[in-house]
Amino acid sequence: MKIQIGIADNHRQAVADELIKILADENVLHMKTKNAHWNVEGADFYDKHIFFEAQSEQLQKIINCTAERIRSIGHLVPATLQSYLNLTHLTEQEGEKNNSQTLITELLKDHESLIIKLREHVMCCTDDFHDITTGHFIIRLIETHQKMAWYLRSYLL
Repeated sequence: MKIQIGIADNHRQAVADELIKILADENVLHMKTKNAHWNVEGADFYDKHIFFEAQSEQLQKIINCTAERIRSIGHLVPATLQSYLNLTHLTEQEGEKNNSQTLITELLKDHESLIIKLREHVMCCTDDFHDITTGHFIIRLIETHQKMAWYLRSYLL
């Protein structure tokens, strides 16, 4: 059945393409956060283990909502690690240090980078593809990532 939601087919495809890039970034950031949760070491292990778990759970919700947004505009969701690695702008880092300061610094850098990318996506979706709903969705993602970044930043000396 043809989708009639006030967004041209070619614009829905373009929006889906933008959302898929966001989904890739969110999945990579989620895995990096899980890495921090599983592998943090040091005197503050327990506190940071719980903290990283909470952030991981937030990212899991973002991933699910992003996938549902892609489906709601009529497109399938890619769900392979290879597709995410091909589309993400984030990098995987195999750190030799698993202390909280190193892990937090890396995750903070990723959140801040993602916030900048999300700002580009929101402009593209609203201005170029006339999809204000996805624009508002991305704005909520920006707010969430800004708060997560604030929490990470508050742990740095």
